[in-house]
Amino acid sequence: MSRPFSSRFSQGSLVRINGKIRAREVRVIGPEGQQIGILPLHEAINLARSKDMDLVEVAANAVPPVCRVVDYGKYRYEQAKREKESKKHQHANRVKEIQLSPSIDPHDFGVKLGRAIDFLCDDMKVKVTLRFRGREMAHQEYGLQVVERLIKEAAAYGQPDAPPKLVGKGLNVMLSPLPRNRRAKNPRLSLEGAGAVGGLTAGTRDVARSVPPLTSPESPRVVLPQPAEEQTTGFTNNPFSQLESQLGKRSAA
Repeated sequence: MSRPFSSRFSQGSLVRINGKIRAREVRVIGPEGQQIGILPLHEAINLARSKDMDLVEVAANAVPPVCRVVDYGKYRYEQAKREKESKKHQHANRVKEIQLSPSIDPHDFGVKLGRAIDFLCDDMKVKVTLRFRGREMAHQEYGLQVVERLIKEAAAYGQPDAPPKLVGKGLNVMLSPLPRNRRAKNPRLSLEGAGAVGGLTAGTRDVARSVPPLTSPESPRVVLPQPAEEQTTGFTNNPFSQLESQLGKRSAA
């Protein structure tokens, strides 16, 4: 009959202490890191108890196993703290995806750009994907312009690993964050600290306008003036509407 649960000592992260150590002799390390030597298990446990501490197995595969005299609660706390610190440097391995379209609206483009900048400022990679649908495959240059525009606007925060590549019916490109000493600050956080937008560039102003600042409900919201050329309604960045109007004029003639 198979066991429904694994053995208690089958997990690699389990640490044996005191009487749970399976060895007749162990190499003991003192509380201050000093080498005590090889002792029988019962003598090592008595030594740890005399100091009001525990005997913790730190290298089970060694011959004989290496054990340390330490407070087990403090040992677990330090181990958890080291694991937490190591996870802070693993953001670069995480990949976030941003999806675009050839006929994306300027406001939607600003939102996508703001999210990409947020991910890059958090040391995450960004995968930019642009999908072509139907007749859009006949005009791939419009999709390439959208992707290149996003790369240009986010150049101060990340750089592409390779040029945009057409895979199937979509364009893909991977953006990696720049080193922190070469990377610009997040425009949303800079906007909160400054409280004004007078010195923002055109690309940064688009991001700040499309993405609301991270302010509390009690603090006033910063309202940015919208340029006159972007106050029109509808999809002003749709190049396919021009193609359809030209085709309609030819059919009417």
